[in-house]
Amino acid sequence: MKLTGAGMAGAALLGGGTLTGCDLAQRVPGLPGTTPRPNPGNNVVLIIMDSLRKDHVGIYGHDRAARTPNLDALAQASLRFTRAVPESMPTINARRAIHTGTRTWPFRNWDPPQGEDIILQGWQPIPLDQTTLAEVMRASGYQTMMVTDNMHQFKASYDMHRGFDVWDFLRGQTTDNYQPNWTYDPAMVDRALMEGNVPAMTAQMKQYFSNVAARQTEADWFAPQVFTRASEFLEFAKEDERPFFLTVDSYDPHEPWDPPEEYVRMYDDQPYDLKEPFSVIYGPSDYLAERELQRMRARYSAELTMADRWLGRFMDKMEELNLFEDTLVLLLSDHGVALGEHGFTGKPAYALWPEITDVPFFIRRPDGKGAGETSEYHASTYDVASTVLGYLGIEAPEQMEGQDLSGIPVGAEPEERSHFTAGYHSYVWTRDERYAMFSHNDGSGAKLYDLESDPEMNSDIAGQNPGVVRRMFDGYILRDAGGPLPVYDPLPKPTV
Repeated sequence: MKLTGAGMAGAALLGGGTLTGCDLAQRVPGLPGTTPRPNPGNNVVLIIMDSLRKDHVGIYGHDRAARTPNLDALAQASLRFTRAVPESMPTINARRAIHTGTRTWPFRNWDPPQGEDIILQGWQPIPLDQTTLAEVMRASGYQTMMVTDNMHQFKASYDMHRGFDVWDFLRGQTTDNYQPNWTYDPAMVDRALMEGNVPAMTAQMKQYFSNVAARQTEADWFAPQVFTRASEFLEFAKEDERPFFLTVDSYDPHEPWDPPEEYVRMYDDQPYDLKEPFSVIYGPSDYLAERELQRMRARYSAELTMADRWLGRFMDKMEELNLFEDTLVLLLSDHGVALGEHGFTGKPAYALWPEITDVPFFIRRPDGKGAGETSEYHASTYDVASTVLGYLGIEAPEQMEGQDLSGIPVGAEPEERSHFTAGYHSYVWTRDERYAMFSHNDGSGAKLYDLESDPEMNSDIAGQNPGVVRRMFDGYILRDAGGPLPVYDPLPKPTV
């Protein structure tokens, strides 16, 4: 098997055993002992796509949808959730929940990592007193593998690689200090739209275009690299007699939105002579002319369609290796991204409308049960671990508090969720069957929407319904948080 860079380091460091000095049975109370080897035919593939909006996946039927034939095909073979929301955001917070099966919100005991340039509540390594899904899978006899180009997971101290026998971190996304930042293509940087903090935006574009200066064919873009490497992992795993657990974590369609031009022309074939919105400011969208905003939306859709194409090649490899008949497949996103729908772009923590909170979530069982069906259950990121272990019949650690969603197609009913709550930095979000509400941690600045008459949350009715706002804040937010939310004073200013 070809392993390079951090992938080779991962294989050497872990070598199929536990991390030095980190015996799971001693470190994590309630961890089940090593279970008997699972029955053959219970492989697991977990696919995470960063910043993937639910309304841009074709099968959800929105007029904003991009061309996503491979996501749609996977969804047709899966149980598809229509109300999935990450329990916390953004990137690291959501992945902590995915990998540990434990709620990250309400961000108690937040300890910002030293030297980190992203200061957001809950953005910190996986705590050592929490075990990961990969650790449980490895203890249960699985070969465990991960491939990602998500630069935020590269730091070893974040522990996102914990429990994986082999991992590969593909370098160069966004502001990763990978290549010398004087090797950029000046023409590409000159094309980039620079607004807001122009020096910082310029530095980001110089670093990014230095990182990708050697690209020659579409296979050199990031999503193609991720899904190609994941396909190589499948071939390796197929040769091993053990079942496998593979996590494929693609940073696309996260910005920068810089796919090959033929993808952009699929969504914008009109003349365009303005600066290119490769990236985005997290805040009000009024810095963009209407034509620039149209272009940004086209670039996001184009990036997604490219990622979808290479996801399709990965699924082709699964088909070629006859893996669909004995592999559980889960696909979800960590959050979406705003593209001007409510006057904001990016992922500001205070803009918790559907374009940021609503994500796709599919579960494809190897027996085909649930294919083409939908569920309105409030599925979330911290359900992933319990779903995988529940389907495999492996005992989950006590810490994993998510629900096993794999049995829904065969009549199993997870714990009722009449409402759901989520958090992003110092803001909170909640919804029930009728309303959605978000506000600051202390309840101020609340916005309330009637989902029956206003599913896209365009008309704020908080002023006319203070009782509903108070009921949702006290009865949902504070109850789920176990009391008043933590206050960090002085609260560091978020940098993303």
